[in-house]
Amino acid sequence: MRNRSLALTTETARHPFRQQLPAHVLEPADAKGKDSAPASDDGDWKLFLLSFSAFFTAFYSFIY
Repeated sequence: MRNRSLALTTETARHPFRQQLPAHVLEPADAKGKDSAPASDDGDWKLFLLSFSAFFTAFYSFIY
């Protein structure tokens, strides 16, 4: 028979360390019900402009 601690554990977590964590830590972020800040929609444009300008600068410096 296996000796178990008296502390409450999460049986769905299979790793011993994860079993010792409280249940609210293992919940997905969407299930917590907290309203998070919406993600910025202009991230793709900023990355595109940054990549374009870096490529243009590098390409222009090789030609010049």
